[in-house]
Amino acid sequence: MVVNRDKAPSAQETFVQMAQAAGLRGRLLVTVGLLILVRLGIYLPIPGIDRVAFQSALQGSGLGSLVSFLDVLAGGGISALGIFALGILPYINASIIIQLMTAAIPQLEDLQKNEGEAGRRKISQLTRFVALGWAILNSIMITTLLVNLKALSPEFSSIAETVIALTAGSMFVMWISEVITERGIGNGASLLIFVSIVSTLPKSLGQTLELAQSGDSSIVGRVIILLLVFLVMIVSIVFVQEGTRRIPIISARRQVGKRTYQEKSSYLPLRLNQGGVMPIIFASAMLSLPFALGQAFSNSQAIATVISYIQPGTWLYPLLQMVLIVFFSYFYSSLIVNPVDMSQNLKKMGASIPGIRPGKATSEYIERVLNRLTFLGAGFLGLVAILPTAVEGATQVRTFQGLGATSILILVGVAIDTAKQIQTYVISQRYEGMVKQ
Repeated sequence: MVVNRDKAPSAQETFVQMAQAAGLRGRLLVTVGLLILVRLGIYLPIPGIDRVAFQSALQGSGLGSLVSFLDVLAGGGISALGIFALGILPYINASIIIQLMTAAIPQLEDLQKNEGEAGRRKISQLTRFVALGWAILNSIMITTLLVNLKALSPEFSSIAETVIALTAGSMFVMWISEVITERGIGNGASLLIFVSIVSTLPKSLGQTLELAQSGDSSIVGRVIILLLVFLVMIVSIVFVQEGTRRIPIISARRQVGKRTYQEKSSYLPLRLNQGGVMPIIFASAMLSLPFALGQAFSNSQAIATVISYIQPGTWLYPLLQMVLIVFFSYFYSSLIVNPVDMSQNLKKMGASIPGIRPGKATSEYIERVLNRLTFLGAGFLGLVAILPTAVEGATQVRTFQGLGATSILILVGVAIDTAKQIQTYVISQRYEGMVKQ
C-alpha cells in the first residue's frame, strides 16, 4: 500500500497496520486481553457474602441510587461484589491526592520536574502506597456496610477475608492498568474506566427501548429528544477535545558560513482542553468520596444530611460537578503547560512571538492565552455536565441515570486519546518501513 508520510494515516492504513505490524498487533492483544481479564474478575464472587440479602437490603435502605452511581465507574463491581469490586477507583483517588500534594509540597514538585525519570518513578511508587491505603479503607467501608445489611457474618475471620480479597483485587487491577500503559495501547486507568462505563450501556439502552415500546407517543418523543441531546453533546465534545489555539512563532535568521537562512514561521499549539479526560475522571472520583465517608460514619446524622443534598438527582450535585471540573481543568493545565519554561525554550531556540518581547513578556502572554483557553474549555465541560441532568428532568426519561454527561465525556475523551496513540504507532511503523527500504 502506497502512503504519503506527510499525511495522517487513513482508516485503511490504520487497520492494515493493526493486523500486520507485529509491534502494534501485540500491544492491541495485550490491551484487549487484560481488559477482558478485569471484566471477568468483577464477577468472581467473594466467598461468604449473601448477595440476595444484599440486593434486598439495598432496595429497602434507599442505597440503590448510590450503588448505581458507583457502578458506572466500577463497571458493576459494587453490585456484583466480585474480587475486583473496587476496580481502579482507589488508584484514581490516590493519583488525585499525590498530584494535589505535588502542587503544595516543594519536595514532591522538585521530584516531578527536576529529577527526571528517577523522580517520576518515586512519585509512582508513592502513588501505589497511597492507593494501597485507600483500597484498605474502602474495603473496610464496604465490609462494614455488608455487615450492617446482614449480608456478611460479623465474625472476624469473615471480615478479614473480605477486606483482604477486595484490597488484593484493587491492587491487581492497578497493576493491570500500569501494564496496559507500558505495554499496551492508551492510558490503562482511563481505558479501565472506559470499559466499565461501556459495560453499563446495554442495560441503559435496553431500558430505554422498553420505555419507548410502551405505546405512549409522548414517551417516544421524549426519548428521541434525550438521544438527540446526547448525540449533539458527543459531536460538541469531539470539537472541544480537538480544538487548539495556534500562536504564531517566528524563528530568527541564522548564518552558517556565507549562507544566511531566512526566518521561518511556525506555530505553538495550545489545546482548548489541556487536561483532556482526566479532570472529568478526577471530579467523578471526588464526588464519590462523601458517600464513602458516609459509610464510615453511618451513625452521624449530620453527614447523612449533607449526603442527602449532594447525591445524584439533587440540584446541588451537578453544580458541585461543574465546580470540580473547572478546578481540575485549571489544576491540570498548570501541571501540563508551564509558560515560563515555554518562554525560555523559545528564547533558546532563537524563536519569538510576533509583537511580544522575549522573556517575561512572552511567558505572561502565553499564561494569559492559556487562562482564557482553560476558562472556555472548563466552562464547556461544566455546561455539558449539567445539561443531561436538566434534560432528563424535563423529559422524565431516567433510564440513563448514573451514566450522565461525565460518562459521555470520559467515553469520548478516552476514545480520542486512544485513537491518537494508535495513529502515532502507525506513523512510527510507516517511518520504520521507509528506513528499512
